[in-house]
Parts: sequence; C-alpha cells; structure tokens
Amino acid sequence: MLKEAIISLVVSFVITAILGKILIPVLKSIKMGQKILDIGPRWHKSKEGTPTMGGIFFISAVTLCVVVYCIVSAIRGESVRDLITNYSFVLLCGLTGIIDDRTKFLKKQNKGLSAIQKLILQFGSAAAYVFALYFGRNADTSLSLPFTDARLELGLFYYVLLIVGIVFTVNSVNLTDGIDGLASSVTAFAVIFLAAICYKTENAGALILASAVVGGCLGFLVYNFYPARVFMGDTGSLFLGGAVSALAVWLDMPLILVFVGFIYYVEALSVVLQVFSFKVFKKRIFKMSPIHHHFEMCGWNEIKIVVVFSLVTLVLSAVGSYGFLLSK
Repeated sequence: MLKEAIISLVVSFVITAILGKILIPVLKSIKMGQKILDIGPRWHKSKEGTPTMGGIFFISAVTLCVVVYCIVSAIRGESVRDLITNYSFVLLCGLTGIIDDRTKFLKKQNKGLSAIQKLILQFGSAAAYVFALYFGRNADTSLSLPFTDARLELGLFYYVLLIVGIVFTVNSVNLTDGIDGLASSVTAFAVIFLAAICYKTENAGALILASAVVGGCLGFLVYNFYPARVFMGDTGSLFLGGAVSALAVWLDMPLILVFVGFIYYVEALSVVLQVFSFKVFKKRIFKMSPIHHHFEMCGWNEIKIVVVFSLVTLVLSAVGSYGFLLSK
C-alpha cells in the first residue's frame, strides 16, 4: 500500500510538472490570462495577464493516478466503489471551477458564474455526493470527536451539517488562493497528514487519492511559487477544496477539517467579518480581506505569508491527526 502511494505521489508530481511545461505557453497563446480586480493590493496589477486555469495540470495527473489504480484494483477483484464515489464529487468541484474560469475567459473579465449559480452547483454536487455515500447503507450519523472515543449523535442533521460544511470548505479553499503558492502549499501540508491517517487506518483508495493530490500540489508549485508563472484558477482551488473535504468525510473525520483546514476557515471568516463590520458599523476590521491581503498591507511579502500559513497548517494538522487517531 505504501509503495503504491509513493508511486502515485511521484507520478502525479511528474505529470503535473510536464503538463505545466507544455501547457503554460498554450494558455498564454490563447490569452487565458488572469484579470486582476481593483479591490486587491495595487501591486497585484503587475500579475495581470498571468495564465490561469492551471488547475487542469494536477486534475489531469490525479485523475490518471486514480483511473490506473481503479483498473489495477478491478483486475485484482478489489472494490473501488468508495474511491469512484468520492473522486466523482471531487471532479464535480473541479468542473464547477472549469465552467467558472471558462465564463471569465469568454466575458474577458474577472467575473464568471454568479454567486447563486456557483452555490446551486456546489450544493447540488455536495447533496448528490452525500446521498451516494449514505443511501441504502446503515449509516452512522454521529461525529467522531478528537482526543476521545466519544461520538456526537446528530441524526438527520448530520447530513445537513455535512453538506453545508463541504460547501463552506470548498469556497474557503477558493478564497485562500489569493497569492502565489498559498493554496497549493497549505493544501499539500494538510493532505500529507490526511494521507498519513489513510495509511494508519489502511484505507488504500483514500491513500492513493491523497498521495496523488500531494504530488499534484508539489508539481504545480514548480510554476506557482512566487513569482508565479501560472495560477490554478477556480478550476484548481475548487478541485482542491473538494479533495480535502472528500478525504475528511471518507475517513469518517469531518471535524479534522477544523485542524487541517484552519487557514482556509480563517481566510473565509476574515471576509465574513470584514463585510459584516463594514455593513453594520461602517468600519473595517482588517486593512484588506481575505486575511492574507491584510498581512500584505502590513508589509509581509508573499513568500513570508506562504511559509507562515504553511507552518501553521503543519502544526495544527499534526495535532489534529494525533487527536483523531487516538479516537480510533
């Protein structure tokens, strides 16, 4: 199992890096460039025109790894139903991002799908995913709690909470993708620990997916680390949000997202608090939101923000993984 996971990681890394080398010039030639909004830091204007939609690099790589694993498993007579179910949802998240990025390209502006259109697609995908996971099964509707073997029974509310939590997580990852290398770095650290849990719990299918996602993130960082030569776009960020969410649900540890996804949620909540404070009190809490822009306005460079946010993810993911493994 470990050998297959390492192969999955390496193959995903190599394919992502190769596709980046081949496709970045193609994206430039068709003018698939990022439009920069005026509401961001003024120095981000220099990034306008950088190719976007680069998430297709690692989506292709991860998909290849998953498909090959499914074929090999089928030959061995092993079930891959859970892997297909979970990865189908992840792909739906990526497809939403592709549609959004494609719409931006056609409109030639940084406004793709409307918020309502995105939410309809996301809630529809999440609801279909949860239905596919639990329909016809003797489902456990309780939440696993860290550092204890206790579980919190929620009944039918469990499904509602799961769907809302998944959509919130996917969009939080999307908000994290605001500076060079941030979303891919944070996600790589988060998923490394999810992969470790997959290994400890002997969940081979989830381990293959997690390993491929880590490899894809690292391969993408070759081109996305500051100064970025390509952006992942909503194509990549929504796919990664779907992957992190699906892995946590698949492992029966939705609450581990509080630890591995801490940075995602801080990013999202900074936007919510900023909007609320300005609407109600006519005052801003942060110099700019999401919070990575606040630190930029405070004088932090992009590399420092990526390193600090990644280290926070590393520490909290380690704590969360330990806590949830204790509960098993």
